[in-house]
Amino acid sequence: MSLKEKVEAALENVRPHLVADGGNVELVDVTEDGTVKVRLTGACGSCPMATMTLQYGVTNAIKSAVPEIKEVLAV
Repeated sequence: MSLKEKVEAALENVRPHLVADGGNVELVDVTEDGTVKVRLTGACGSCPMATMTLQYGVTNAIKSAVPEIKEVLAV
């Protein structure tokens, strides 16, 4: 399984929680140096809590499932 596939699988675990609040997360890129770029969409894209969602929900889920990831960035 590629790094990108592992990250996408991790996002699938977070996605139902985001969808329940009217949002979603889109995987934009996974670099070879371990940086993941994601885009919060829908209600999550404009939510005042988006930074916390990214940090505590999305980033933690990705790093727990794919320890080789060093950084998760919102683009």
